[in-house]
Amino acid sequence: MRIKSALSVALLACVAAGAGSALAQKKSEKQGPKPISQEAKRGKYLAQIAGCNDCHTPGYMASNGKVDERNWMIGDSLGWRGPWGTTYASNLRLVAQSMTAEQFMLRARSELRPPMPWFALRDMTDADVKAIYAYLRHLGAAGAAAPAYVAPDKMPSLPFVQFPSPPPSAPAPKGK
Repeated sequence: MRIKSALSVALLACVAAGAGSALAQKKSEKQGPKPISQEAKRGKYLAQIAGCNDCHTPGYMASNGKVDERNWMIGDSLGWRGPWGTTYASNLRLVAQSMTAEQFMLRARSELRPPMPWFALRDMTDADVKAIYAYLRHLGAAGAAAPAYVAPDKMPSLPFVQFPSPPPSAPAPKGK
């Protein structure tokens, strides 16, 4: 009988916890999105004009930028393959959540594999890189980590873009 009572209490506690969680979620949905700081607003603007979404947001280029902001910067499983191997655009939202602003700046200014234009980040001001970091932190963690780098001598299992593209085949000469 004691075991039955204990199980009943445990089950009731789980149901109550689930209901409390659902109520808290409904309350946060009513409150709407969290306010964005001026620094994060600037980071959003910089990320847009710098083309960060082009690679780090799935489907962004193909949809002419019409991807819900909730899905921005979650990385992509489309690979970029070249002499360096195959790289994937990282999930910047997860990256930013695991770093301080200073760590993010160091990584952003490190030499990264192509096609990432790390030199553009290197040339940004500290305030600009920190603003992008603030925007990524504002967005919060979402999505999964990007696929792992694939060495040049290995064939990736996921779709990829050959970069740079091989030259087109020359048309066969026409006979006279």
